[in-house]
Amino acid sequence: MGKSLSCALEDDVKGLFLELALGCASVICCHSSPKQKALVTRLVKIRTGRTTLAIGDGANDVGMLQEADIGIGISGVEGMQAVMSSDIAIAQFRYLERLLLVHGHWCYRRISTMICYFFYKNIVFGFTLFFFETYASFSGQTAYNDWYMSFYNVIFTSIPVVALGILEQDVSAELCLKFPLLYQEGVQNVLFNWFQFLG
Repeated sequence: MGKSLSCALEDDVKGLFLELALGCASVICCHSSPKQKALVTRLVKIRTGRTTLAIGDGANDVGMLQEADIGIGISGVEGMQAVMSSDIAIAQFRYLERLLLVHGHWCYRRISTMICYFFYKNIVFGFTLFFFETYASFSGQTAYNDWYMSFYNVIFTSIPVVALGILEQDVSAELCLKFPLLYQEGVQNVLFNWFQFLG
């Protein structure tokens, strides 16, 4: 596979290789060098503009893990190099299903909700100050006491984040595993698009 992959990654044919790879449900490159793994990851990442995820368990996967947007290292027989250079570490390959389908689904919902919430919170705060300054003829008079501003930020920034991070689970872990199609919410960007953001 290594020699064929080196031919497929040459400048004149790598576009065809990428087109073929994107037409497949999944692509596995075995018996390839660490540099080739990183080059394939970079090719997909740059040419498609999509988020890439790499999974590796040894020192030969370090380049690929670092090149990908998200690197998942599996600790095991081959040592800890992959785990040390990855974004997320798991103990066994079988935990990958739960990581992606359950925690990936929950995390996408939490992050998209929190981003919209923070913009809303800051817009409300900013427009309130702007309208007050308009009313006060831009005199520089403060609208809020410093303590109120501090409490506003502490209460409306920290408490919702902690509550949402601990309590927000739209469906149970069992349902996420039973219906993997729920994961497509994040892939299709259902909860964080311009329509949701402007709403």
